[in-house]
Amino acid sequence: MNGFQKVLLAAALATASAQASALAVTTTASGSDLVDTIIGTGVTIDYGSINYVGSNTQAGIFTGGLSAGIGIDKGILLTSGAATNAVGPNSADDTTTDLGSAGDADLNGLVGGSTQDANVLEFEFSTTGGDLFFNYVFASEEYNEYVDSEFNDVFAFLVDGINIATIGSDPVAINTVNCGNPLSTTGSNCDQFNDNDPSDGTPSYDLAYDGFTNVFTASILGLSAGTHSMKLAIADRGDGRLDSGVFIQANSFSDIPTPPTEVPEPSTFTLMGLALAGLTLRRRTQ
Repeated sequence: MNGFQKVLLAAALATASAQASALAVTTTASGSDLVDTIIGTGVTIDYGSINYVGSNTQAGIFTGGLSAGIGIDKGILLTSGAATNAVGPNSADDTTTDLGSAGDADLNGLVGGSTQDANVLEFEFSTTGGDLFFNYVFASEEYNEYVDSEFNDVFAFLVDGINIATIGSDPVAINTVNCGNPLSTTGSNCDQFNDNDPSDGTPSYDLAYDGFTNVFTASILGLSAGTHSMKLAIADRGDGRLDSGVFIQANSFSDIPTPPTEVPEPSTFTLMGLALAGLTLRRRTQ
């Protein structure tokens, strides 16, 4: 190996190392810390109403999201498994933390079946502007092989019981935002989906989830004066295996919209190859 090749290799190693540590997640079960992270302008929180449901490692506060390619740099992460499992690179097709915990009744109603491993953050708030907005990204390990199956992991943002995490009239979920199974250029809202599945080639993003949505904005307009309830919830559906997560942008829970950041081009992991040629993919035993 000549000197120039050594320099290139060193640069590749440094780049891969920086990318692999770009997304950082600090787990917390403090509902107040989670709420404080997402609150923006024009919103007042009733801190006595905050209720967190989930394990100590199921939710967290993240940074470095832009480097990971998700379009949100920092905020909170709620998951149906372990929050730290979100950190890339994506070296496995079946990252799982099966908590064996209960689902959520509201989410059961959205997907027409039982859910498991629910992670919920609830609180009451008032807004001076009458409107509410916040930005989020949904990601999952269920992509792409379980698209259009019963393993339709789901989440919801319920304002006074009404889900505002929708695409059209459907809740955002595995089966409503995808590029098909097998992966193609079709599917449901394929133009809003980013593939990161090692089964379909070298993962492009420094994120452990196999796929994720573009940055979406949840909104509700014309809220009446007074106090309103907010419920953020995510869960596995069908069984407790294969994690899903929802990233919510810091300080975007506001009475005015926060412009989302454009998702950067996929990271160039091909410098190192990630040793994917020898990657062993373990499928779910159904």
